[in-house]
Amino acid sequence: MQLTGDTSDATTPAQRFGAVVHEAAQRAGYDLTPGTGGRLALARDTGMSASAVGRMLRGETLPRPSQFQRIAQVVHLDLRELLVRGGIVSEDSANDLDRGVRSPITPEEALDAWGIRNPMIRKFLLATIAQAFALQRESEHESRGGGSAQM
Repeated sequence: MQLTGDTSDATTPAQRFGAVVHEAAQRAGYDLTPGTGGRLALARDTGMSASAVGRMLRGETLPRPSQFQRIAQVVHLDLRELLVRGGIVSEDSANDLDRGVRSPITPEEALDAWGIRNPMIRKFLLATIAQAFALQRESEHESRGGGSAQM
């Protein structure tokens, strides 16, 4: 989806980003008029709190970087377009996204991206990931001649 609205009158990055998300969310079918439930639906679908969505749409704050991908999906925007139009990254640095250059995400960010919110499931998966990292380190240590472990 291409946005056509002019967001250049937004003075801060948060205001610019909020304007882009507001327009895209409306085009995606969210009625953002107060009292209609559209903001609550957007919060639910993005995994953000209703207050965080309100602050974002009003241009008061930016979401956490781990939330950008989900926001883009929910409002039917390409991540690159959201980040460039929203003033988060420049057109030049967005070219890195096109080449697949990305920083590693944390296990918590992965669970957020997957929409896993249940605290018990999160705790279980985080413990499993921590165990996998420990086993990987142990395996790498053994392969460098640091000893052998029995499994």
